[in-house]
Amino acid sequence: MTTITRRLAEAALLATLCSPASALELALPAGARLMAERVSDPGSYAVPTGPWQEETGIPVIRSEGRVLRQAWRIPSPDLTTLQALAPLRAQFEAEDYEILFDCASARCGGFDFRFGTEVIPAPEMYVDLTAFRFLSARGPEGDHVTLLVSRSSAASYVQVIQSGGKAGSEASPSPEESGPAPVTVSTAETAALETQGHMVLRDLSFESGSSSLGGGAVASLDAIAAYLAKTPDQRVLFVGHTDATGSLEANIAISRERANAAVAYVRGKGIAAAQLGSEGAGYLAPVASNLTEQGREENRRVEAILLPVE
Repeated sequence: MTTITRRLAEAALLATLCSPASALELALPAGARLMAERVSDPGSYAVPTGPWQEETGIPVIRSEGRVLRQAWRIPSPDLTTLQALAPLRAQFEAEDYEILFDCASARCGGFDFRFGTEVIPAPEMYVDLTAFRFLSARGPEGDHVTLLVSRSSAASYVQVIQSGGKAGSEASPSPEESGPAPVTVSTAETAALETQGHMVLRDLSFESGSSSLGGGAVASLDAIAAYLAKTPDQRVLFVGHTDATGSLEANIAISRERANAAVAYVRGKGIAAAQLGSEGAGYLAPVASNLTEQGREENRRVEAILLPVE
């Protein structure tokens, strides 16, 4: 028996998750630590039931009732996303839960899926856009459970969202349903974009090595989406930046992911792909010193550049 299998089999040492809608209990490996827990009662949750598609977005079932959101960290660098997910999926099946959707990374829709569905913000929940798995299931009492599993170099992360017993109706979500609620912004948010040709999106904050926007509304991106909706002859290029930790190649990749995350968010507001673009500059254009933590944090950013539509 391998170390991984033995850990997963030690039921007496497992952490327990209690469903808000039924007697279902899920068990995680020993050492699993609860990083975040949020409850909405009553609440509503858009349960993904299929992959992201450019034409329709993510198909969902609207589940209503008490919604419990949890993020767990498992300190096991040798545990793959499938090894973390498979025992939990088996527990669903043992309790007569119907698996609605089960996918991995690109088959889910990649970063478009990741940024189109609800995710607890980093650092409580970490998502590697190239290594994550997702599963949604419906219980015999009409409740719903979803799992999002990913990993870093040091640990695995599991997000569990369990929602009430009222079955919803399936539909393709509108931008408001698939993403966070919009916020009211003023035209001042985009004034620099027109007068200076670019703006730093200062309300985007990234952990080192992360491209997560978190789960909340982003005022600057909402403002840019509103601006582009009113000016269809304009185009915005998002450029991602990093601090100087790590190789240039790796930093260019993560900076491009940050820019892609901004594009995905604005696309989710109904803006045409022709009005958006993304690039990654890595650590080649710092705005502060990389010798201090504050400077490195300032360098981890996304900028918007205004261009005419080609």
